[in-house]
Amino acid sequence: MKLLHIDSSVLADSSVSRALTAKTVAQWVANHPGTTVDYLDLAQQAPSHLSADSLGFRLPAGSDLSAVQKSENAISEALVQQFLAADVIVVGAPLYNFSIPSQLKAWIDRVAQVGRTFKYTDKGPVGLAGGKTVIVASTRGGMYSTSEGGRAMEHQESYLQTVFGFFGISDVRIVRAEGLSMGEAGKAQALASAHTDIQTVTEAANAAVKVQAA
Repeated sequence: MKLLHIDSSVLADSSVSRALTAKTVAQWVANHPGTTVDYLDLAQQAPSHLSADSLGFRLPAGSDLSAVQKSENAISEALVQQFLAADVIVVGAPLYNFSIPSQLKAWIDRVAQVGRTFKYTDKGPVGLAGGKTVIVASTRGGMYSTSEGGRAMEHQESYLQTVFGFFGISDVRIVRAEGLSMGEAGKAQALASAHTDIQTVTEAANAAVKVQAA
């Protein structure tokens, strides 16, 4: 089994999402000792945002590509191969200004490839990367999940569930710590809740993997 561990927070050792992904991966490996873990730190290794050059992978086969386009294509190809090879993806996704970090969006734009992770049909798009489990470590300074207004404002969990669903992945689970900037008591409660989520999510995902393998 292969697990892809992705962090996107720019806060290094101060990051709560990084602590949660590390704990989630450790729990997963404890449940599945033979798991191979591949790590991607998007704060350090983010691909460039889409440009005329980095869109080269969307050009028809046999197109005349510049040296820059070929280099960018190689980056996109490496990222999509890494993603497709993974059985489990653990993603650290802090809420930045109501959405995900731009580094994480840049990664998504590279793996969203027609014919690799999705395709279009006469009935609409179809995901090609099904059968995977995605666990999102979601961190937020404020409270968003407890009210209709808050849920309407966040484009983090909702976006990730949408895009991974677009890739054909139906098993997307959330480990959430919110209210982290609302006092020490609120932070402690948020972390305790997230740690409970990790236990619940990894156990549930573990059961789902066993059913698939049976």
